[in-house]
Amino acid sequence: MWFEILPGLAVMGVCLLLPGVATAHLHRFSNGGKEKRVAYYSYQWTLMERDKRVSGVNRYYVSKGLENID
Repeated sequence: MWFEILPGLAVMGVCLLLPGVATAHLHRFSNGGKEKRVAYYSYQWTLMERDKRVSGVNRYYVSKGLENID
């Protein structure tokens, strides 16, 4: 019957979903609990470089607020 394909479909769905979810969690774990930042344009890259310089530890994801910048 048609419903016999459902377990195989569920297994395929999980196998396709698992790498994307795992990648997102690995990026969050490696960036101090923050999402991965992607610089598609040069302006975004400039902002990431500024955040890296301002952080003081040479990492863009360890950002400081305006009140902590000397």
